[in-house]
Amino acid sequence: MEVRTTDYHTAGEPFRIVVSDIGEIAGASVRERRETAAATERIDRVRRLLCHEPRGHADMYGCFVVPPDDGGADLGVLFWHKDGYSTACGHGTIALGAWAVESGRVAAPIDGEVNVVIDVPSGRVTARVRRVAGTVEEVAFVNVPARVTARGVDAGGGEVDVAWGGAFYAFAPAEAFGLRVTPADLPGLIVAGRSVKAALDGAPVSRHPHDDRLSGLYGTVLTERVGPRHHRNVAIFADGEVDRSPTGSATSARTALLLDDGEIAIGDTWRNDSIAGTSFNARPVGEVADGVLTEVSGTAFRTGEHRFVLDPRDTLGTGFVLR
Repeated sequence: MEVRTTDYHTAGEPFRIVVSDIGEIAGASVRERRETAAATERIDRVRRLLCHEPRGHADMYGCFVVPPDDGGADLGVLFWHKDGYSTACGHGTIALGAWAVESGRVAAPIDGEVNVVIDVPSGRVTARVRRVAGTVEEVAFVNVPARVTARGVDAGGGEVDVAWGGAFYAFAPAEAFGLRVTPADLPGLIVAGRSVKAALDGAPVSRHPHDDRLSGLYGTVLTERVGPRHHRNVAIFADGEVDRSPTGSATSARTALLLDDGEIAIGDTWRNDSIAGTSFNARPVGEVADGVLTEVSGTAFRTGEHRFVLDPRDTLGTGFVLR
């Protein structure tokens, strides 16, 4: 078995793009293909191979590029991590925008901007890629409509706010758990994130109103105020995974919360820092019937091109996860 990938990082968070032909993933839409991938051993073993040790790690992230839902998009994508397949991934969308232009998949001006339209399980998103002298300088994506789902939800010992940004997230100040958003407090942040997610598992506040395949609390976001329109956060997603970036889909959801709080207005930009010290900028760009349109911007850089192999004699197979 051999799998080729192109790897990026977006604000410090890895993103592994499979460029090998791994065979058809059946489905009439990206959302259907997400279900197929999870249920098909031939496909899912590739995810495990690339996520699990010794080729990956507990916090690895990546994707399969698939056909879009129709001719209105440039590509479709299935996002994955060590525990399965997510409905959205903002940092991955930024990386895919950069990759689509840098690989030549989407033609772009030497100086200027081009839109890369991507179908993801939660809907259609648009990455606006800006180049200067042929180099990608920034990618900003407009997400599916974000919205506040609930305020002051009891999460087993504390209250959280819940919002949607392509996935459902619970938000709480880190200080409510006696923590700071710093690497030194990371073990405690993981414990807090897991506890909130467990307390809200299956709760109505994370039920999608139109498609139950999009339901479920994806992660807990622990926040910290730095200054006016300047915050820091860490997303603990899936089963204790830690996003090194500020988390694009969570930043989109938080934008809806900050707009609802009155801290920002339509068009106002705010800054969101990660636990690793990297940043995204975000702003609400308009209100629609089912929420608020948000734009999240950042940078992504290619880190390598890889050829992964699985020797049939290897008794570890697709690998293991210790955490």
